[in-house]
Amino acid sequence: MPIFRLSPRPVFPDPRKAEPDGLLAVGGDLSPARLLRAYRSGIFPWYDEESPILWWSPPERAIILPGEQRCSRRTERALRQLDFRVQRDSCFEAVIGHCSRIPRPGQDGTWITPEMERGYVALHREGYAHSFEAFRDGRLVGGLYGISLGAAFFGESMFSLESYASRAAFAELCRTAWAWGFHFIDGQLPNPNLTDLGARVVSREDYLGRLAQALEQPTRRGVWTGVES
Repeated sequence: MPIFRLSPRPVFPDPRKAEPDGLLAVGGDLSPARLLRAYRSGIFPWYDEESPILWWSPPERAIILPGEQRCSRRTERALRQLDFRVQRDSCFEAVIGHCSRIPRPGQDGTWITPEMERGYVALHREGYAHSFEAFRDGRLVGGLYGISLGAAFFGESMFSLESYASRAAFAELCRTAWAWGFHFIDGQLPNPNLTDLGARVVSREDYLGRLAQALEQPTRRGVWTGVES
């Protein structure tokens, strides 16, 4: 199948027309309008500083369903003992900055380019992108960020400067999402870390059906700091 080149308008081809590896389109921009249209269509950007913007709709997706998140007894014990203070939307830009800089095994450089940071910060300011932060002694030591649309949360990246800090942020994300009736947390591409967190792998067609149902629900737009869950 062809790889589509995007026009200046924030529109996408049918995600089912993606290449076997999931690559669907190239080009465009990371404006809030285009990013929101992408996520609503089951598409996300993923590229590096040497590439143009690449848009993906993989044949399989990793999602976490309510109650299926996994936390080992060792992790539960560590979280109780370490007692991180976890907040929401208190320092989004710091979280995405750490996610862009944290070294990752087997990864040379980062896919969170400066352009990507600006795009998601703009989404945060419009009330669609959110962060969960773990603090110790007033210092940010872990966190994650993603996008919320309808009853779906699209996880983007997480970081940890101390053991279990990102797990504390993830635990708060799950508690919040399930309390608010979210249908799933999207982890995008399956990988061992997501499997450890309890993700299941579903087909693109299954994912798009779940997404359509989730998008029938209203979006909790705005800053989540101080919002009851």
